[in-house]
Formats: sequence, C-alpha cells, structure tokens
Amino acid sequence: MRNTNNTNNNDNDGRRGFPDEPPGWRTGPAWQEQRSRPGPLKATLAVALIAGLALVALRPELVIDRLTGKAGARQDARSAAPLAAESVRPTAPPPALPPDQPTLQEPFRGSPALQWADGAAGIEVPEATALGGMSKEKVADALQKTKQFLVAANLDPATLRGERPAGALAILDPRQPEIPQLLERYLTKPTAQDTPVTVFTRFDPAEAGPVGDVVKVRGSMRVEKGDPGEVLVVTDYTFVHPLTKAKGGTSVQRTIVRRQITLALLDPARWETTRGRLQLRAYQAEWSNVECEAADGFLHPQFPLDAPTGPAATGPAEDPYDRSTDIQGEGCRTITRS
Repeated sequence: MRNTNNTNNNDNDGRRGFPDEPPGWRTGPAWQEQRSRPGPLKATLAVALIAGLALVALRPELVIDRLTGKAGARQDARSAAPLAAESVRPTAPPPALPPDQPTLQEPFRGSPALQWADGAAGIEVPEATALGGMSKEKVADALQKTKQFLVAANLDPATLRGERPAGALAILDPRQPEIPQLLERYLTKPTAQDTPVTVFTRFDPAEAGPVGDVVKVRGSMRVEKGDPGEVLVVTDYTFVHPLTKAKGGTSVQRTIVRRQITLALLDPARWETTRGRLQLRAYQAEWSNVECEAADGFLHPQFPLDAPTGPAATGPAEDPYDRSTDIQGEGCRTITRS
C-alpha cells in the first residue's frame, strides 16, 4: 500500500507559511507476492528426489528454491556489488527481480534495496561551493546539518520507536513562522491529517520492531540558489525499513518511505532567522506497506496475514522503488512489490 502526502511551504511575499488545510494521506491494500510451484520431476531425478525427501520435510524451501532457480538468484544478489551513489535522477525503476520473501535472517531478500547503502552512508553530502552570498564554509555546514536532520528524522532508533525526534527538531529554526508550532501539534495531537509521519518516520514499538539494525537508503542531495541571501538544500531519499511484529514475530514486512525535503539556510543580515539553524521549506512523502488513515502519529506496517484496513486503493499500481519521477499527488494506491 502506498500513502502520498505533498506539502510546499511557500507564499507570495518571500516568507514561508503553511496551507490553511493540511493535505490528507491514504493507504491501499497490502501487496501480495505470488509463489510458483515446481513442475513435475523427470525420471532421471528420482534418486535425487528420494534422497531429498527428508530435507523437504524439514526445510522444503531449500529443494523448491533449487528447482525454481531461486537459490542461484539469491546467491547472485548477495554477491552483487553495492550500487554507486545516485549522482543524477534515474530514468527508470530498478529492474524486476524474481519474486521472493524476506526472512528474519535476510530481510532485504528479493528487494532492489539489497544493493543500496546502509543507513547514514546512503546520504552522501555533495561538495560545497559559495552560493547566494553564502561562503563555501556556510554552505558546507548547511549540507552537513541537512544530513543530520535526515538521519535524526528517519534513522535514529529513538525516532523510529516513536520518541520525540529531538535531534531533528534541534536543527530547525524556532523563528520560522508557523512550522515549529505545526510540528509540535503533529507530535502532541496527531490526527489522520495532522500527523508527524509527514516529516518523521515513526513506528509503534508495541506493534512492530526493526529486523536487525540496517535501514537501506538511496537518494540524492543538491544545493540551489534561492532568494537573495538564501541557499536551498534539496533532497530526495528512499528509506527501506524491515520490520516484524513486536511480540514473537516471524514474518518480515518492508515499509518503504520516500521523502523529498527542502531545507533553507538564510543570511541573518537579510532574513529573520536563528544563526546556525535551517528552515523547513517544503516536504513531500510516500509510505508503502502501511495502514491507511492511522490517526495516532505512527506508521503501521501490514504483515502478510493482517486483514486490510482503511479505504480501498485507487489508480494504477506503482513501484515504490521507482525514483525516476517526483512524488505525485495524494491518496491510496496499490504497489507492485515491496
């Protein structure tokens, strides 16, 4: 399932405000994988089949994987080199992979994210140059703070388990009109529309927990010149979180979060701003494999045996790993893979 939320924080007089009516967000039904069955065995394999019966009884997936070619595909995926950093926007989604299921031991099995970078290493900071009246050193500081914000908002274990994202909030400018108050309302009085997951990735620890300590990350960061005395840091990152149920979970579901966030560094001589802080100018988000219209401020992953909740998905199915286009629209849609 995929939720989409778009928010641009701009108005006409050069200062940034916020829309009167926050946009809603939706989810769709969970994606389901189809499993294939092996075809009939030839007579020449009879001896091998008999020898393998006990193995099938104990771990049938081992023999099935060999017969269907999954074992070879998995080995190829494990040995593939990590992808190079995303220097430009891709022109197409990642190639399709053989259908496969994640496990507690291999939570990224069957996912293009297997070749992505781990955690903060996937957020690469570009080289800084002087821009918009800002020195190279100030631009470099803004880039580093942007990375810190993304890590604190999407990778910090405390944030992920639903605690207050103090590290991310500490980077934002408390003097920015409306945004600090808006985020505070999201965190303290969440609703289906006013929800902190538009900016921060949060799960209910009583419901779900991470599988291992790796979140796969891929995306890009760039600097643009804004208004006089303003530098914009434009980011676009996808985070893949493997999760299992909090109490004795054995199945794994991947929640995929894509965020397009723009932060601004302002010149205190031209703007009302707090020195050393950044302003949140725009944010867009998509969440895949989560419950629809949750009003408690958390993302709720849906596991394979969970009953679908919320309104039905609409529109064509989409690939949550497709980074070739911007986040589009709002609503609830189906996804082609997880």
